[in-house]
Amino acid sequence: MTALEHLRSKLAEISDLNGAASVLGWDQQTYMPPGGVTARAEQLGTLVKLAHEKLVSDQLGALLEAAREEVSGLSGDSDEVCLIRVAQRDYDKARKVPSTLVAELARAASLGLEVWVNARETADFAAFKPALQKIVDLHRELARCLGYEEQLYDALLDQYEPGMKTSEITRIFSELRAGLVPLAQAISEKVASVDDSVLRRHYAESQQWKFGLDVLEHFGYDFARGRQDKSVHPFTTSFSVNDVRITTRVDERFLPTALFGTLHECGHALYEQGISQNLERTPLASGASLGIHESQSRLWENLVGRSHGFWKFFFPQLQGLFSENLSSTSLEGFYQAINRVEPSLIRVEADEVTYNLHVLLRFELEVDLLEQRLSLDDLPAAWNGKMKEYLGVVPPNNTQGVLQDVHWANGLIGYFPTYSLGNLISVQLFEKAQRQHPSIQEEIEKGQFTLLLTWLRDHVHLHGKKFLPAELVERATGQLLQAQPYLAYLRRKYSEIYSL
Repeated sequence: MTALEHLRSKLAEISDLNGAASVLGWDQQTYMPPGGVTARAEQLGTLVKLAHEKLVSDQLGALLEAAREEVSGLSGDSDEVCLIRVAQRDYDKARKVPSTLVAELARAASLGLEVWVNARETADFAAFKPALQKIVDLHRELARCLGYEEQLYDALLDQYEPGMKTSEITRIFSELRAGLVPLAQAISEKVASVDDSVLRRHYAESQQWKFGLDVLEHFGYDFARGRQDKSVHPFTTSFSVNDVRITTRVDERFLPTALFGTLHECGHALYEQGISQNLERTPLASGASLGIHESQSRLWENLVGRSHGFWKFFFPQLQGLFSENLSSTSLEGFYQAINRVEPSLIRVEADEVTYNLHVLLRFELEVDLLEQRLSLDDLPAAWNGKMKEYLGVVPPNNTQGVLQDVHWANGLIGYFPTYSLGNLISVQLFEKAQRQHPSIQEEIEKGQFTLLLTWLRDHVHLHGKKFLPAELVERATGQLLQAQPYLAYLRRKYSEIYSL
């Protein structure tokens, strides 16, 4: 066995342990009885600790060095060279973090998740506060172990968006705010011209579910390698390139909840299912970053799923399922309804114009919590204050406020900025695909998505984690990451809808 083959076998073992942990996490959010939470936390802690110990072993370090010599003559874009580069980066970062801390983080997130579910149900932030305090404290310790050049938050952000700095996120959000606020203000003067009441009638869960599955199949989601279930908060998880699962949630009084939740998670799943089989059971068999991942979910949810062409094909089918609600609604009226712009309480149901303000709010709160400029006692009030400042609305309770997202309970601190990065990247990718294949829009109007999916497979999905996110964007689009294409897209679309 060559050093590279030996290295791949060791990395495969680590992948298997992480995959098993993901299965347990998926089960906890879908089918696990509540009584299993304590045992599940211990099980997850054990698995991630074992995976971490294998990753930081001296043997793996020696194999990395030997394998690097073996592939020294190969192209820098080859699977082998990229594998060693990414594995080395993971190894170097993991060596900075004690296995005991890794296990404690996993246990805290598993326990925190169950506490959050119950606290969210009763809008009781005080019940969640001790679990959240533990998670924040552990992540502060994690950031110090990982190290950083500028700000403590950089260390956590880098886990989800390699190479990105807090200062760069701040600059991007400043540019977004400058472009979005005038647009939102202009729309607010005409907000009454678009009526979305048709979305707030009674829509039976079974029919919503049926429609969602049909769209998933049209998009290209492979049910032989995946499934959809229900959860409190929609998510996608991958145990393998050949086992990628999604969840959604259903509100019978608001049609977009399940509909766009399903489309969003499908985008994530298409990415994971499209990774090259050659990368299976290696560190490369995942998305390049959470920003790239979000570009896929936001592309399929918004650029496709909220487009006029998409509904030209699918609206007659939706009318057939819900004739009592939709028989008197026109395609144009429905298209405008699902694209209505109005400040709202819930991030995952926010319109495209105000969505990034929800992300900005969470980013600022995370940084303040981590830097200890904000205490958890003051977090609900700070959340409500920023909602008032940025969106002009105040949550009536903590369920619709500080408790609405699963991320902090799951230990995902440093994650939120990737949602906005995904918005920017989605437009750059979609516009490049259309320039190379002008008939993509015509295909969408016919309910055909093969051309678009194939382009994304070739330029994004197949590569998995081989390239850094900024490098992947430039390779796929010929451009650096930038906000202006996204802002221009919003101005074009919503100027037409609201006759600005």
